[in-house]
Amino acid sequence: MKHCDVVIIGGGPGGLAAAKGAREAGSRSVLVLERENRSGGILNQCIHDGFGLVRYKTMLTGPEYALRARQEALDAGAEVLTGAMVTGLTSQRVVTAVTRQGLLQVQAGAVVLATGCRERTRGAIAIPGSRPAGVYTAGTAQNLMNTKNLMVGKQVVILGSGDIGLIMARRLTLEGAQVLCAAEMNPVPSGLERNVSQCLYDFGIPLYLRCTVTNIFGKKRLEGVELSQLDEAGQPIPGSQRVVACDTLLLSVGLIPENEVAAQAGVTLDPKTNGAVTDEYLQTSVPGIFACGNSRKVLDLADFVTVQGLTAGRNAAAFLLGRPQEPMPPETSNAMAKGLPQPGTITCILCPKGCRIRTVADGKVTGNDCPKGEEYALQEQKAPKRVLTTTLKRADGSLLPVKTSQAVPKEHLLGYMDWLRKITLPATPLPCGTVVLRDPFGIGVDVVTAQ
Repeated sequence: MKHCDVVIIGGGPGGLAAAKGAREAGSRSVLVLERENRSGGILNQCIHDGFGLVRYKTMLTGPEYALRARQEALDAGAEVLTGAMVTGLTSQRVVTAVTRQGLLQVQAGAVVLATGCRERTRGAIAIPGSRPAGVYTAGTAQNLMNTKNLMVGKQVVILGSGDIGLIMARRLTLEGAQVLCAAEMNPVPSGLERNVSQCLYDFGIPLYLRCTVTNIFGKKRLEGVELSQLDEAGQPIPGSQRVVACDTLLLSVGLIPENEVAAQAGVTLDPKTNGAVTDEYLQTSVPGIFACGNSRKVLDLADFVTVQGLTAGRNAAAFLLGRPQEPMPPETSNAMAKGLPQPGTITCILCPKGCRIRTVADGKVTGNDCPKGEEYALQEQKAPKRVLTTTLKRADGSLLPVKTSQAVPKEHLLGYMDWLRKITLPATPLPCGTVVLRDPFGIGVDVVTAQ
């Protein structure tokens, strides 16, 4: 058996931050166990931008954020072991994992649970109908498209308005699919206002509220879904059914904290959310076992997960050293604007506040908290621009996440994507930020690596 001061289960943004926090707080040995072949968690498949606004004060893609978090943990002196699937945890903080080298057991002085969350599936929401191919959770579709170069479908309906589903509506459209609609059973979207604006409204994708899928049709492959309007009690309204022909259904119907390992150790879980119950210091009901990020409560931003991870790691070290612990910072709460964009307003994307900015007749704006918000609103009114993020194929068949070095005109996004899909890059390793296409669109904007 191996002995370690702090063991962190999960190598996503929370786990990597916990490793950094534990080392900086005085732990001599810190081990991160990550089941995937690369640390970074879900960030590695989130090639869109919008990450890092809190933590790094700049807009990053998911892989770029993961790269920074990974390097910070390594620079702090933590050990990150990938390909290590944790299968057991006891209340005495004995961790069992299956690794490439075989079975590993570690006696930890303290443990941090950074196990993240999982998606609700079709079974969880009990949609009736046949069981054809073509029904995916939004995160599964994201993984297939962004890491394995597999197109999931051409005629797509999205059920739910969670952020992953909204982002996949844009991603699918950019890759040439037709997203027919998004249906949400509630009277307002559950995702961020900025994502409704830039992922649906930008591409004219209709959003049907108080609407859900009540039947699925098809044998081998999905052929269509039945949509029904819902009354205020959430029940289908008779006669409101309509069939939409499609070959793909994406489910974006919520996330559940992943805590099977925590339950083995006797950690108290919230019966409603499945999240680990913690005190203000992020310690669970089992002394010496801490939890952070989406294993506690699903958060809007990876930045908030990082803030919690740092605190959990520091407090795990403090527990081991017999020092006072610090309370969880207040900025880890979900405070970003959600729901429908307000009529006559522009939702700013430059910081997590998501200011609702209004333009007035004399060309001035109101509602912004900073000068950058005014600049953004005026640009949106005059000629909207977006940073284009995608993947390029490499000669060895792998995918390389890339982005434009600056925002490009919104009306040209689909045309630029048509051109980029024809490009194949050499398989040569390239540092993040390397220019791979110099001004390909003739507007003074390069395409750079984002991983």
